[in-house]
Amino acid sequence: MYNVVDLFAGVGGLSYGFSKIPDFKVLIANEIEKDISIAYTLNHPGVKMLNCDINSLTEEILSEALNSQVIDLVIGGPPCQSYSTVGKRKMDERANLFMQYKRVLQILKPRAFVFENVTGILSMDKGRLFQKIQHEFEEIGYELKYRVLDAVEFGVPQRRERVILVGFKGSNPFEYPEATHGEGKFPYVTLKDAIGDLPILRSGESATEYCGLADNQFLKFVRNSGCKLTEHNAPKNGDHLIRIMQALKDGESKDDLPEDIRPKSGYKNTYAKLWWEKPSTTITRNFACPSSSRCIHPRDSRAMSIREGARLQSFPDDYAFYGSDGMKRLEIGNAVPPLLSIAIARQMLKALNKQS
Repeated sequence: MYNVVDLFAGVGGLSYGFSKIPDFKVLIANEIEKDISIAYTLNHPGVKMLNCDINSLTEEILSEALNSQVIDLVIGGPPCQSYSTVGKRKMDERANLFMQYKRVLQILKPRAFVFENVTGILSMDKGRLFQKIQHEFEEIGYELKYRVLDAVEFGVPQRRERVILVGFKGSNPFEYPEATHGEGKFPYVTLKDAIGDLPILRSGESATEYCGLADNQFLKFVRNSGCKLTEHNAPKNGDHLIRIMQALKDGESKDDLPEDIRPKSGYKNTYAKLWWEKPSTTITRNFACPSSSRCIHPRDSRAMSIREGARLQSFPDDYAFYGSDGMKRLEIGNAVPPLLSIAIARQMLKALNKQS
């Protein structure tokens, strides 16, 4: 049995994969946001949640929480807003949270760690930030490997690239998972595959019953528990935005709109429809806000529901979110997709066993 600690745990997307493998036991998770920590605990009730700033995690607090249990693996990644190429990139306090990750590694002394983040971290400060991160981890005895993985290649209905940095004490036996979906493999999971069983909604409507069967592998995964449909509520929008959404065809954006209703501001991928027969683009906390991201439902011509956002991240339908609708979208948009976390966890188990 390998004991795990999850830092910057969020709603538990990364914990999910490790919790599904009997050889791993997630003992502690750390998350600063109260509502998000509650959501984590709803889904991982057996994990001790330390709801605090990571700066507050002292050796005494960790020792008491672990009760003399040895940690084999630390997982997690600092908040990505400072590194994201979408937002305003800046070298602020959050950009240096990896030093707190390092500090906890020095306290726990795990055999290995998994550090996850957005690809923007590679180019931050002209590449110097990521070089510094690697130097700091190597300085405390870890041999490193990193690779960019795209969640769409592991059965997630969304293109979502993430840097996965893996460190091992001594030689590093970790081998990255091979893609299961793509050219010459299983087809990518499309929006139709992922949310086609959810009933048609118009702006402001909601539904609690599925309208189709779980007739593909992805739907069998997310509906495995046989639970009821929840969180399928279409945001209510004004008449003008509804006209814009209805005027767009599959995959079109604001530049394709008639001039009389075309928004005067916004980026190219705002006021844009997704593709019904393709995976989604990367979703963020703004997946219900057409003026902020490409997130208009291609079939129903409306903003996406919370359930649809969770599906695009590959969260099972019985996974619980907590707080206001805005908080739930934040929990979903910032998460590691569960199907990607499963692929990483399987490879980590092989590496730890190989080193034993």
